[in-house]
Amino acid sequence: MSENNIRRYTLDEIRAMKGQTDWEHLRKAGDFEGPDEEDFEVDWSKAVMVEDLLKKPISLRLDADILAHFKSQGPGYQTRINAVLRSYMEARLKAG
Repeated sequence: MSENNIRRYTLDEIRAMKGQTDWEHLRKAGDFEGPDEEDFEVDWSKAVMVEDLLKKPISLRLDADILAHFKSQGPGYQTRINAVLRSYMEARLKAG
């Protein structure tokens, strides 16, 4: 998706949009059963912005065979590497 297509809205702007769905457009686009707004209802009142958990970009040198192993499992290899590191960290923290 191009950065040009990304739109940012405040919570108030999103709430103001509620009920503005163009059901006729969705119907014409296909794979749409009908204007059952309950299928698309989202409760934004409990949404929480979690900025502390954003991943930090770093440069990390890994052995070629380790990287190849994680990449061979398909897309998401960086997420899997992160999960392994998190598991190690949590085990060490528990061990004291």
